[in-house]
Amino acid sequence: MIVEFKMVGAGLATIALGGVGIGIGTIFSSSLESTSRNPSIVKTLFNYAILGFALTEAIALFTIMIVFLILF
Repeated sequence: MIVEFKMVGAGLATIALGGVGIGIGTIFSSSLESTSRNPSIVKTLFNYAILGFALTEAIALFTIMIVFLILF
């Protein structure tokens, strides 16, 4: 019975990965829109986009770590 609850918990924990995918898409779509509005600050916008991507991707890695902790 414990194994089944672990599987359910791990499955529910992976819901966060959907939010991470949406967040990464939002970051780069906003970066593309901002670049098209003001092309002179491309380098600054790219740095902010990479920072946002790294922080959002860290959430995905934390989620995967929690899933593995639940399963094993």
